[in-house]
Amino acid sequence: MVVGGVRVWRDGYIPAMLEQLDQLEKDGIASLDAAGDASAVEAWRIEFLGSKGRLKGVMGGLKDVPREQKPAVGKRSNEVKRALESAFDAKKGSLGGGGVQVAVGIDPTEPGIAQPLGRRHIISRVRDEICDVFGKMGFEVASERELEDDKHNFVKLNIPAGHPAREPIDNFFVEEGGESARPRMLRTQTSTVQIRVMEDAIAKGWGPPLKIVAPGRVYRPDTVDATHSFMFHQIEGLYIDRQVSFVDLKTTLFAFARSYFGEDAEIRLRPSFFPFTEPSAEFDMKIRLRAGKPAEWVELGGCGMVDPAVLEAVGLDPEEWMGFAFGFGIERIAMGKYSIPDIRMLFDNDVRFLQQI
Repeated sequence: MVVGGVRVWRDGYIPAMLEQLDQLEKDGIASLDAAGDASAVEAWRIEFLGSKGRLKGVMGGLKDVPREQKPAVGKRSNEVKRALESAFDAKKGSLGGGGVQVAVGIDPTEPGIAQPLGRRHIISRVRDEICDVFGKMGFEVASERELEDDKHNFVKLNIPAGHPAREPIDNFFVEEGGESARPRMLRTQTSTVQIRVMEDAIAKGWGPPLKIVAPGRVYRPDTVDATHSFMFHQIEGLYIDRQVSFVDLKTTLFAFARSYFGEDAEIRLRPSFFPFTEPSAEFDMKIRLRAGKPAEWVELGGCGMVDPAVLEAVGLDPEEWMGFAFGFGIERIAMGKYSIPDIRMLFDNDVRFLQQI
């Protein structure tokens, strides 16, 4: 007898859900027996055991069963589930393991969980963007070692003994055994690359003329703050030929700034001094580092005409060859391009920040 939608059982009121489970087990076994190949068996699994299958649908009604009847209904649900799974495993075995093998409880027809895609770090992107701009001007990309010797980091760049830049407090020196060992350090500037490129060009007979840019890491024991770090990135530029002037240097730098930052970029050159260039200048640009704040002049790097002493140090005749060199901080360029107020944000690996750039 049915009363209020449930069938009277000798132990009390049993939900109609038990009848549904009984019928589901009969239908499932009969349908599985009729499956003749692996694809039919897999279709049966999805229909009866899949995450949106008939068994899940019936078991979803467990929440509506009176509390005192839940144990009996839950027990029967588990029995039906085990019976169908056992029948499924037996059927697969009878087919010899052929066809698609899918673990019980995994539905390959469901959409996968999308994984967030990463993106290249802002430093890598800005470095390549800068190289692309200079590449259109005819500059080739060069690279060299980061662990340098005293000769290439200082001597051949016309930095004399006793210069403050050679003090241990301003360098990461590497200890090496032996009294005759050369002093070595992590390079403090990418200017070392221009020396090695010129030496290599002369030794192999393929230059000058030379026109290169050299991006890379440099190291200085600076105190970390909003604009300084003990490891950062520079890009060095060098052009050596028979007829090169300061006008060529200025034209190149201004063309880069307006190509990369836009035609309205405000830039200037200020007289300065570097041991390896003469005359020398600082290259500044007006940059808005904070939204809502006025733009301010920020030093991007140094530049100048290659000092004759540097040309002589690598075996070039300064009466025949001349050139210019420049060096930028890539972090400074990135901060100006994307209005980043603090260099430390570039190295914090905060996904929230990286996703915005």
